[in-house]
Amino acid sequence: MLTDEQITQIADELARAEQERATVPLLTARYPQMTVEDSYRVQNEWRRRGIAAGRRPVGRKIGLTSKVMQAATGISEPDYGAIFHDMVYENGAVIEHSRFSNVRIEVELAFKLGKPLQGPHVTVFDVLDATDYVIPALEILSSRIEMSGRTIVDTISDNAAMGAMVYGGNPVRPQDVDLRWISALLYRNEAIEESGVAAAVLNHPAMGVAWLANKLSAHDDGLDAGELILAGSFTRPMWVHPGDTVLCDYSEMGTVTCRFS
Repeated sequence: MLTDEQITQIADELARAEQERATVPLLTARYPQMTVEDSYRVQNEWRRRGIAAGRRPVGRKIGLTSKVMQAATGISEPDYGAIFHDMVYENGAVIEHSRFSNVRIEVELAFKLGKPLQGPHVTVFDVLDATDYVIPALEILSSRIEMSGRTIVDTISDNAAMGAMVYGGNPVRPQDVDLRWISALLYRNEAIEESGVAAAVLNHPAMGVAWLANKLSAHDDGLDAGELILAGSFTRPMWVHPGDTVLCDYSEMGTVTCRFS
């Protein structure tokens, strides 16, 4: 495991990269002994600093839960990151592209929790019972670490590449729809680029939330009522550039759109 001084040094380096919209060399190339637990220590230090600076935590994101995302990144296990209030955009937002690095879009469902979830034995049924509603969402990925050759340790340290999210469409109660069959068509500048079905996320998108609750319990943490949980992408990430307009059509659940300036 890394020392506390090394954890602080990495957190400082990533903070500078976030501020300067830059990337840093692979952590695993420079710290080959670095473990998954080390990377969550880095992430927790980033989250602690955000809260100390007045940023309000509103939820969590889950990453790498589908085969398409694992194939796209070469990483074969899920991870998670934190979401602050200033990372959440409403439907139709105009978003500053230069705020992020290596900007990509993912198609997801977001779960708004009405009850807390505490592992280690949370099931998909517990998640459905605890969820007030599910809503379409887009995740904006932003990588502050060199992308080629990344491992799970690099991505976790980088807050699971979380940049921001956009929510919209029509919220539904999880009991009113078969969430496995929620489908989406992702457009960039009126051309369809990706499509997918929510069952690609661990066979059921609520399984991602159950995985997260159980994973957090190993770190003496849990999910609180009121949190918004991005459950994982069921399409490959789509690159976006300044001037691009993104629209995702979730059929009966409506659309989510944003434009990058």
